[in-house]
Amino acid sequence: MHHHNRLPRKGGTTFIALLMTTTVAFPALAAETLDEVTVTGTREAELITQTPATVSTVTGVKIREIKPTHPTELFNRLPGVYVSTTNGEGHKASIRHPNTTNPVYLYLEDGIPTRSTGFFNHNALFEVNVPQAGGIEVNKGPGSALQGSDAIGGVINVLTREPSTTPETEVSVEIGSHGFWRGLLSTSNGWEDDAARADLNLTHTEGWRKDTEYDRQSVNVRWDHYTPSGASLKTVLAASNIDQQTAGTSRLNLNDYKNNPTENYTPISYREVQAVRLSAAYEREDDGTLLSITPYLRWNEMDMLPNWSLGYDPQVYTSGHSSLGVMGKYRMDFKPYESRLVLGADIDYSPGMRDENRITTTKVGNVYTTYALAEKTYDYDVTFMSASPYVHAEATPMDGMRVSGGLRFDAMRYEYDNNLSVSSTGNYRRHASNTVNFTHFSPKLGVTYDFMPGLNGFASYKHAFRAPDEGTLFRSGKAADSIHLDPVKVNSYEVGVRGKPTKTLSYELSGYYMVKKDDILTYKDNTNVRIQTNAGETLHRGVEAGVGYAFADEWKLDMAATYAKHKYVKWIPDATTDYSGKEMIEAPRWMGNVTLGYAPSFLPDVTAELEWVNMGEYFIDETNLHKYTGHNLFNLRAAYAVTDTVKVFGRALNLTDERHAVASSYGNSGHEYAPGNPREYFLGVEAKF
Repeated sequence: MHHHNRLPRKGGTTFIALLMTTTVAFPALAAETLDEVTVTGTREAELITQTPATVSTVTGVKIREIKPTHPTELFNRLPGVYVSTTNGEGHKASIRHPNTTNPVYLYLEDGIPTRSTGFFNHNALFEVNVPQAGGIEVNKGPGSALQGSDAIGGVINVLTREPSTTPETEVSVEIGSHGFWRGLLSTSNGWEDDAARADLNLTHTEGWRKDTEYDRQSVNVRWDHYTPSGASLKTVLAASNIDQQTAGTSRLNLNDYKNNPTENYTPISYREVQAVRLSAAYEREDDGTLLSITPYLRWNEMDMLPNWSLGYDPQVYTSGHSSLGVMGKYRMDFKPYESRLVLGADIDYSPGMRDENRITTTKVGNVYTTYALAEKTYDYDVTFMSASPYVHAEATPMDGMRVSGGLRFDAMRYEYDNNLSVSSTGNYRRHASNTVNFTHFSPKLGVTYDFMPGLNGFASYKHAFRAPDEGTLFRSGKAADSIHLDPVKVNSYEVGVRGKPTKTLSYELSGYYMVKKDDILTYKDNTNVRIQTNAGETLHRGVEAGVGYAFADEWKLDMAATYAKHKYVKWIPDATTDYSGKEMIEAPRWMGNVTLGYAPSFLPDVTAELEWVNMGEYFIDETNLHKYTGHNLFNLRAAYAVTDTVKVFGRALNLTDERHAVASSYGNSGHEYAPGNPREYFLGVEAKF
């Protein structure tokens, strides 16, 4: 008999099970409307009741109330979403997938991808100024016809903050544990047909683990202009510079995890990121039509010594790309059946590069202390190009029912130029200069139905895909062939209900069934030859629930819960190993969040919030013999409005100082865990003028 090896702490699931049972039991009795809107699916405001997808939002007001140290403080409040801290503002995400760094999410800023498809970065939120955003939308599951590659597990759209029409300035300064300090400045004004806002974010922390210092500088400028004809032009400039020493998901052995969690085995690792984006969104709406054209420019570069590969592939590299693109659409509305037709196309031209050196390392005990450059292993230029026309249609065939469908065609090309010799042997194989093409159709179908005022349901089928990125295709490693790959494909089915039975109660419940095929595996045959191949298949099933309830004038309760199972259907990494039928690693079945807000009437200038974050147990090896037992974290936030313009705020994160892991594994070295942040305190003051 096999025994599961566990850490001594367990994630609580009883309350979450009760929550999910209770959620569907709320009767929809009162005639309250569900009037929330979303902008991600169609790139313009649309009632959420007419969106056949599960969409969760965080408003700009809530972002400024929470003042997140890390994006996890925002995203983990949403049903079906878990973003874990690595270090600095690095992250891993779990949205209808295990907690992963794989390219299964599409990150947008005001609807524009923050990176090109060919240059995915799982730390995409690094490059976005989240604490000063105007809102966040998370579309769970595959995106709409207006989104292309990468929109498999979910679409995260960070919205810039609208400028004010009158003079407005906000300043926030805060300090915290482990040498943390941050200054936020936002100023805005309007005049005649224009309004503008400028934001500045300066952040620093020494890091709680050894050698994990982090610095960030971000600037956002938004200018909204309205013409006499009624057209609008929104111009956005966003720039970020990040410099960090990384421990991140650098794991420790079990003894150090328990007794010496500040240790960092990889102090030589680092990550430096620079990103600039400029866009100008033009919209003109006439009787029954809307024309939208958004040209954009992107530039980013990342210098990196990754810690996760030091044991088997030590390297240091620079990668980056520039982009010139345009997103255009034309929407037409018709009276029969309140129908709508959207025709559009996205074009992206993104030249990029990779320059990589092997390094030799010096190791003292478990710690990598120094390194020296060795031979250059990769030096290539690669240009990603895509042209993606799409059509999206909606109609109301009967009262209360809205039917929608879409079809997108993506034509993609990589032009790869190898600046080194061709190599077909060894650890760093290099292809000759080449061109790789992908084409793919993505159909979408959905229906929403208003059962009664305050109760809405939906169902959808969505097909999505992910084209291999440049690193997968052209950084071959030991693989004999890496360029003859197909896109990863997903078929997703979803149903859900949304209810607002009273003014003080709202809820949502959704279930999904998603099959991912042609996942990319590095297969090792009997002769030890490695080949990258589309041989993986996984199954993702789950139920997500959310409840908001103001049960008294002074109290507000928000609850989110998820139960999911992620399974390897077909997963054979070599000729003698078969994980088919096993649960996927780092895939908790249970995730939950409960926040209790309190605004006492006898202290009208005080607000407080207690938050419980639950992560359930999950397997840490593909054989399903070893588990991480999960964790429970508690956070406390409070604010006091000293005057109408000055507010003092504070928060305590991980109140009970729970030892927990943000990444876990079991292998030849036994149990290894990357420790999450201990108890931390933050205090700040905010002034508005």
